[in-house]
Amino acid sequence: MPDAAPVPVPDANANTPEPAATEDDHYGEISVELEGEHGRTLVVSGENIPRITLTRAPGAEADDHIVIGTRDPVHLTLTVDGHDATVLPAKGRLSRRSYRVDVTHAGTSYRLVPDSVPSSRLTRDGKHLGDFSSDGDRRVIAEWRAGVPVEPLDAAIGYALSAAFGTGGQPLWMMAVDAVSTALP
Repeated sequence: MPDAAPVPVPDANANTPEPAATEDDHYGEISVELEGEHGRTLVVSGENIPRITLTRAPGAEADDHIVIGTRDPVHLTLTVDGHDATVLPAKGRLSRRSYRVDVTHAGTSYRLVPDSVPSSRLTRDGKHLGDFSSDGDRRVIAEWRAGVPVEPLDAAIGYALSAAFGTGGQPLWMMAVDAVSTALP
């Protein structure tokens, strides 16, 4: 009797995209990966920054327009090197400000908020650290402000929020013009 053909073993990572890597001016290579079923977990890591893990809860409805799949804070968990942090994305409606994402970790507050069509501003305790751009492909570009001290955690948070939620946004007046032009015959 001939030997049976080997049964192929499914690749558990077949639907997991390759990590996106960026070379940061201050902290070297930073990797952004989606892990788990349907990209439920976003991991930001690098040799010179703390590891950030942002996870969407199992069973939470996923929005294809958001890399992490949701802006509902009830369905999101954020950790910094294994320690819990609080992440509060706003609902994302009409104004740029409605797309802000706030994080609190170890008594420090961060905010990523769109400030132009392509980019968002990262602040730590209200101080502008730099601007981030991401097109939704997990590749992130950071432009740090000159003369402002930036910590490894600042970079890790900025990359994670930019990759997970995207950056930039149209001003309200531009959205109104788009709505009116769409309504016209």
